[in-house]
Amino acid sequence: MQGAGNDFVMLDETRARLGLSTAQYRFLADRHFGVGADQILSVRPSPGEGIDFEYVIHNADGGEVEQCGNGARCFVRFVRDQGLTQKNAVRVKTMSGIIEPRLQDDGRVTVDMGAPVFDLAAVPFDAAGLLPLVDKYWSKWPLDLDLRVGVATVFVAVLSMGNPHAVQVVSDVDTAPVAQTGPLVENHLRFPRRVNAGFMQVVSRRQIRLRVYERGAGETLACGTGACAAVVAGIRSGLLDSPVDVQTRGGQLTIDWSGDLQAPVLMTGPATTVFASEIDVPDTL
Repeated sequence: MQGAGNDFVMLDETRARLGLSTAQYRFLADRHFGVGADQILSVRPSPGEGIDFEYVIHNADGGEVEQCGNGARCFVRFVRDQGLTQKNAVRVKTMSGIIEPRLQDDGRVTVDMGAPVFDLAAVPFDAAGLLPLVDKYWSKWPLDLDLRVGVATVFVAVLSMGNPHAVQVVSDVDTAPVAQTGPLVENHLRFPRRVNAGFMQVVSRRQIRLRVYERGAGETLACGTGACAAVVAGIRSGLLDSPVDVQTRGGQLTIDWSGDLQAPVLMTGPATTVFASEIDVPDTL
């Protein structure tokens, strides 16, 4: 499946666990030897009362992660199309909490992504010894990046949307050094669990362009939680007004957030099935 070009292998584990290893998840995500995907998404049975399913996410590098927004839209489309539920809206448990994706009448999917997290320790982000640049109600943090030609400093807004994000404003996403500095931000020592690096260009108060270098996947055509994080950062910095259309390389997402620190972020966008098939996964890799 794909959501705005962010592509996934969907696995139905409602009847039995597949018990895949890290190497086997990497195999499925491999675009040359496996199926090819940014993430592998597993549908598992309800873990408790009031919850419809468990949603488990593995990145292309095989590591399990907390959240994937574009995947959440594909998740509800998948469970409905596979006859695993008759509901248009489901409550789903992820590693980082409960989310509620909902099928809309126009075919798009809206996901209640929960409230953003600003506590730096919870992101997690180590700000010890750093002096932030305060921008309206928001602090941007300096990161020194060790480039081959010397050290460059970028200022990022840090938050979590169930997974960690570092958002920087750029003048033009087409010329932004995503491939060069994205990995440096992703693996910066200030982020002990690594981070998703967002590059946001403000087009107007209700429109941005966005590229994201995702943790464990590299640059993807779209990142749902990255879109949420960018819009939240833009609103808190006084640059944006909700709702905001986010143009990614894979398509458009719409993000709605009231600005109340406890309010949920709502993300709306497409979710499309590409094909269904079977594959033999080697026991040893």
